[in-house]
Amino acid sequence: MQGKKTQQEQLFVSFQLSERVPKDSFYRRLKEKLNLEFLRPLTQKYYGTEGQKSIDPVVFFKLILVAYIENITSDRRLMEHCSMRMDILYFLDYGIDEELPWHSTVSRTRQLYDSELSEELFSKVFSLCVESGMVSGHTQAIDSAYIKANASMDSIEKKVPTQEVKEFLEQSSKENNKPVRKAKGNKASEEQKTITSSEKDLRELDTRNKRFEEKKVEQFGSKVENTFQSYSNQTHYSPTDPDARISTKPGKLRQLNYLCSMAVDTGQGVISHIQADYADKKDSRYTLDITKKTQAELKKNNYTMENLLADTGYSSGSNYHELEQLNLTAYI
Repeated sequence: MQGKKTQQEQLFVSFQLSERVPKDSFYRRLKEKLNLEFLRPLTQKYYGTEGQKSIDPVVFFKLILVAYIENITSDRRLMEHCSMRMDILYFLDYGIDEELPWHSTVSRTRQLYDSELSEELFSKVFSLCVESGMVSGHTQAIDSAYIKANASMDSIEKKVPTQEVKEFLEQSSKENNKPVRKAKGNKASEEQKTITSSEKDLRELDTRNKRFEEKKVEQFGSKVENTFQSYSNQTHYSPTDPDARISTKPGKLRQLNYLCSMAVDTGQGVISHIQADYADKKDSRYTLDITKKTQAELKKNNYTMENLLADTGYSSGSNYHELEQLNLTAYI
């Protein structure tokens, strides 16, 4: 006999979330392994003693972890996603009928915590990896990648020339005919708005731009000549994100970026150090800075760094010399 299912809401329901989430569920296994109670004393200084209670710091960082795992960048979408997943609700210690925090609360809490807390949390998580036997310590590999800034190349503006280079720019600089999209606000400092490069540096920049334009015209025809745009960190800046720098890699678009540098322990791929830098300098300029900070992090956990692995971008004669002084064997 053919069955037919009809929906009928029940007034009272006996329901346990822990019984509905499978034993082999990823978030159930993660909850059993991950103890984030150390977050409460670390974040205590960011809260007062009166007023309404905030979102639990443990819940907040679990939400950030879920957003990373589920590849969700919107706080609004994150909360909607969590509300429809029983395994995630169980991971967050919320009941199926319990209302999750508002997405705006998550956004405000993210703004509340500073970079100092991020560094403390990183060190704590790294020490947990050490305690679990996931870190070898003796060999570290470093590399970097551009991270796109939340700013558009269409809104960049020209720096104001100093009196020393103004005449040169008026004579040799090519004014961009392309209309720019003005930013709503200008967050740059006066120093960032001003050209600080010497006339010699600007002459070299002008020569490189002309060679680049000639190569493009030769490759793609004369139509490129009328559309060629000369952008440089020496002469332009972003009013919406002054710390972002114009940069590119072979085969990639020129855009506003940050440089993310990372050191990884070769034992099981645990990140031992990570930092953000300006994207207008070569990797070799940051070799020693990354190495010393990685050494310091390992030293906190009673490890001694012996070997450094890196690609050719981190090489220079002075770097080899300094790494030897640090008793490190570098494979670059």
